[in-house]
Amino acid sequence: MAFSLAQESLKVALTQNGIEEKPRGSNAGKEVEAYLRSVGLPKGYSWCMAFVYWCVNKACIANGRINPLVRTGGVLKQYNECTLRKLPKTSSAVKPGDIFIMEFGGGLGHTGFVEKVEGQLIYTIEGNTNDDGSREGYEVAKRVRPISSLKGFIQLN
Repeated sequence: MAFSLAQESLKVALTQNGIEEKPRGSNAGKEVEAYLRSVGLPKGYSWCMAFVYWCVNKACIANGRINPLVRTGGVLKQYNECTLRKLPKTSSAVKPGDIFIMEFGGGLGHTGFVEKVEGQLIYTIEGNTNDDGSREGYEVAKRVRPISSLKGFIQLN
């Protein structure tokens, strides 16, 4: 079977489900700090994009590939600067392992991986979220989001 960066990155992300900040609300803890270090940031920063980058990087390293993402903790910077294919939120080409992008204005965003799409909902695995689906949460968790809440997608392959 051919290497799929999207599938392999999603597999890595799913192994992190349930990882929490320590203490909650600190943007710190062993795993969270590893995500942040992967993009050159110290503890204390929002880490959803760092989580995505870390997962993609792990998949790339395990398969002898170069990470195609921009090394950044900024969601919108990633969306604007990476050279991978962007898909509108209305695209039917979205698949598991693609990266979803949310924009809240004022330069704020949120991101994670698509696990599946069903109708107008995406099922995700994402970092720095919580049970309410916040973009400033405390854990890696699975969520369900309406596609209408998104800016678009980055397609890994």
